[in-house]
Amino acid sequence: MRSEKIILFVLMGLAVFLFLDFAVYARSYGKSDVFKEDIYDPGTLKSRDSVLKVKVGDRAPDFILPAVSGGKVSLSQYLNKMNVVLSFVPAAWTPVCSDQWPGYNIVKYIFDRHDAVLLGITVDNIPTLFAWTHQMVTDGGNLWFPVLSDFWPHGAVADKYGVLRSDGMSERVTIVIDKKGVIQYIDVHDINKRPPLQGIVIELEKLQK
Repeated sequence: MRSEKIILFVLMGLAVFLFLDFAVYARSYGKSDVFKEDIYDPGTLKSRDSVLKVKVGDRAPDFILPAVSGGKVSLSQYLNKMNVVLSFVPAAWTPVCSDQWPGYNIVKYIFDRHDAVLLGITVDNIPTLFAWTHQMVTDGGNLWFPVLSDFWPHGAVADKYGVLRSDGMSERVTIVIDKKGVIQYIDVHDINKRPPLQGIVIELEKLQK
């Protein structure tokens, strides 16, 4: 009887995660259609083209990067204060990236609930990111999370983490870092596909225990 309850609980949890992911995908999928004429489709790329330089259990390398909103943001400013989710995406004005971040913009409450901040990082320069991210939010607002430029020295932070590809773009990577600055989760995703939201949710839930 106990084992049946556990199985039922797991299945219910899985159903919630699937529903959540589907709901977010449904609301954010096609956001790039609003400015589809400006989207560049690079075609199918090699799914992964780098070698990680960090692993789960490592202290996350610190960095300071300029933000689209102005000023600079460092990883260390969140130390002992908030959990951090790093979202490296390959390039502005590309299809998957242009739908991925608007999806995160919809679920700010998930990050708030887990004392977490999301930091979006690409190797694009600030003017490019400014124009791109302003197209993402159609209601006149802004993305709630900092968008950071790893443009110069080109891809230095991506390279520090081992996620800089040979073509100069970063991988599509999600890294969860706890309040102590320790890496708890790494997903180097297929660059051609959007990573599921439930992966982030599950890892943030673990940090609350």
